[in-house]
Amino acid sequence: MPISKDNKNKEKREIWLSVTEAADLGGVNDKTIRRALKESDTLLYKINKDRYKIELKSLIKYMELNTKLNNKFLNYGLGQYVKEWKNLK
Repeated sequence: MPISKDNKNKEKREIWLSVTEAADLGGVNDKTIRRALKESDTLLYKINKDRYKIELKSLIKYMELNTKLNNKFLNYGLGQYVKEWKNLK
């Protein structure tokens, strides 16, 4: 369905990432993401042409679940570029 001009700004757009992209943004190995897909209920994903697609917002929530993942996210992933996230804790 096409997006009308009125709803264009109001509609939330989800960002979907491949396993490799999610691993790069999370600062972890792709095996960590694949393991999380099997074991965690936090990561939202869909399968498109036999490939996993992971929602960005759920990836960020997953990376904040424990200290080790959060540190990798902040030091090696997307979090290293966002000062405000480092100052929250």
